[in-house]
Order: sequence, then C-alpha cells, then structure tokens
Amino acid sequence: MDYDAIIIGAGACGLMCAVQAGFLGKKVIVLEKTDKAGAKILISGGGRCNYTNIGANDEQFISANEHFIKSAFKQWTVEDTISFFETYGINGAEKTLGQLFPDGKNAKDVVEVFISLCAEMEQQIICNAEVISIENGEEQYEVKYQINGKSKTLAAPKLVIATGGLPIPKMGATDFALKFARKHQLNIVETAPALVPLTITGKDEAWFAQLSGNSVFCRVSNNEMSFEENILFTHWGLSGPAILQISSYWRRGQEIEIDLLPNENITAFLTAERQQNGRIQLSTLLNRYYAKKFTDALGKFLPLTKTIADLTKAEMEQLEQTIHHFKVKPAGDKGYDKAEVMRGGIDTNELSSKTLESKKLPGCYFGGECVDVTGWLGGYNFQWAWASGFVIAQNL
Repeated sequence: MDYDAIIIGAGACGLMCAVQAGFLGKKVIVLEKTDKAGAKILISGGGRCNYTNIGANDEQFISANEHFIKSAFKQWTVEDTISFFETYGINGAEKTLGQLFPDGKNAKDVVEVFISLCAEMEQQIICNAEVISIENGEEQYEVKYQINGKSKTLAAPKLVIATGGLPIPKMGATDFALKFARKHQLNIVETAPALVPLTITGKDEAWFAQLSGNSVFCRVSNNEMSFEENILFTHWGLSGPAILQISSYWRRGQEIEIDLLPNENITAFLTAERQQNGRIQLSTLLNRYYAKKFTDALGKFLPLTKTIADLTKAEMEQLEQTIHHFKVKPAGDKGYDKAEVMRGGIDTNELSSKTLESKKLPGCYFGGECVDVTGWLGGYNFQWAWASGFVIAQNL
C-alpha cells in the first residue's frame, strides 16, 4: 500500500495524528512496540484518564523555549479537545483544579475512540512492531521493523516520531526518539524524570518514614514556582500532587520549602488564642489542623507540651519557621519508573513551531513527550499530545 506517512508510536500523540490525518483523507500506518495501542493512556489517572485541563495554556509548561507551544495551542485548543471527545460520546467531568475526566467512562473508552476511528478510516495500527532501523532517502523514509520474529519494511514520504519519553519502562517506554534525533545531529535538552516523588535519606529519613501515609494540604515552593495541593509522606520521602508538581522545577542539591498551613497565620492565630485560653497546650492547638500522629512528629521541632501562654519569643519564632517555612533538601527522586513524564527532550529549536517538522530532516515530525515540552500534573501533558498530533496531521 502507499502511505502518506508512517507514525511510530500509538500513544496519545500518534493516535490523534492518525485520526486527524484520516479526516483529511491521508493514509497512515502506525507502528507500536507494545502489545496494545494507548498503553500509557490506559493507566493514566488510575485508569480514569485525566484527558485535559480546562485552564490549559502555555503558562503551565516547561521548555527551554517558553513560546514554542503557543502556535500548536492556537491550532488545537482545549475547547477542540472537549468537542472532539464529546462528538464520540465522552463528556468531561471537572475535578480538582480544572482537571477533566470522562464522565461515567474511563481510559479504555478514550482509547476506544481512536481504535474505532482508525478502523473506520482504515488507518492501520500494528502492535508488537519493533522498529529496527530508519533510512531517509531523497523522497521517502524507509522503516524496517520486526514482528513475530519476521522483518518487514515500509516506505512513505513522511515520518512521525511519537514514541513518548522515558517514564514507566514496563509500559514500553524507550529512548527511541532521542537516539534517532542524536543520530541525525538534532540537539537534545537534558532529560530527567518529572512529576516524580522525591526521596529523603540520611538523618531525616526516619522522621519522614514514621509519617508514611499521612497527607497534609500545603504550599510547596522553591525559587521558581509554588503549588498548593496535598503532600503525602511515604516511607522513602515525599509524594502527592504538590510534590509531583514542584519536582519538575527541582534540581538535585536544592531545597524546597513547605508551608504546612498556607491559608492561616499561625502566629496571629496563636496570639488570639492566648487571649481566650492561654492554658491549652500547643499540641492541642495543632491538633485542630493536623492528625495527632503528625502533630506528635512536630514535637521534634516544637515544645508541644508547653501551654501557649508560656511560649517564649524564640519558641514562637520557631513555631512560625516550622509551620510556614519547613525546609526540606531531597536526596533525589524515584526515577523514571515512578515518574509521570520526562522533562527535556528534543530541542524545540530543531523544529518548526507551526508544523513540528524537523528543520534538518524534511518530512520528519516529532510530537508529544519526546519533545522538550513538559506540562504540569492535571491533564496538561495530554493536551500537548492531542495538539501536537493534530498539528502534525495537518502537514503530512
């Protein structure tokens, strides 16, 4: 068969690209290394699939070029995503902070939209197809792949690399896109796990471990960014939405600051309480805000058994520091196996922002997670995947 393009990777970007190409009457074939299309979509949001965010714009993305995604997001908006899925029976239910989940449906239904549309338009998806080599001639790309122990070859004038990033190796994540890019002298922005739990080791390890399972609403910040959501203490460190968010801006060796009571002023509150009842213990006061186990753990830093009337100026200052400016210096992160996405990737300067075509490899396009575009937690990375898939399809 004659194909307009070969798409490598049947994830969010690759599937959207195949469908949108089909709408334009273009014939594509999708090669997927794993045994099912949309493998990462299927596990996202615990199988519920947070497929976009109603507040998504270029401000929630990290990239060496902060302006790069503006063109893609103008071509394919959040409203386009919502409308697309509504057309095929998936309506959005808004959860925390603008996150949209399928109302009464789940990730399987999201993937089924693409599988059905590809079948309807005869866009072929071949699973268990491992690409062995790609050769680019003057007018076409020749892709050799292996399936069931047999080698096969495809050729097309256009090539789409949508193989994702490095997180979750057990789901088939590889560095395929990065290797291909390096082979053709495309620059790579340094990669690292992002939206990932952070680890605590050394003298503080036991203190964090004893709180495993405790969740606290906090403001977590560093010099670049601040997030207000829950943090989760674990036996190896810190997780939860606020930690995953700040991890994308954190670098090894840096501290993060945690405000354990972001919407109150502990000093002002305690001063007012003193006038009402100075005889209550500090622990009793803190138990109004925290689980007893968490309050007890704060005893490492605070005189919990003292009455609030007896607290000295120095102890009041220590209370302020502990509650509102709790400093943590993570040892590292949990790595790609626990990361939601990859930070860094193919340098956006290597691509046209309008088409996502490689400047050095005419007819070759890169989309989704393999590009140096990393979104926040909460549906943002899916929005980039859908948008990049759409943009590439328009230019095949």
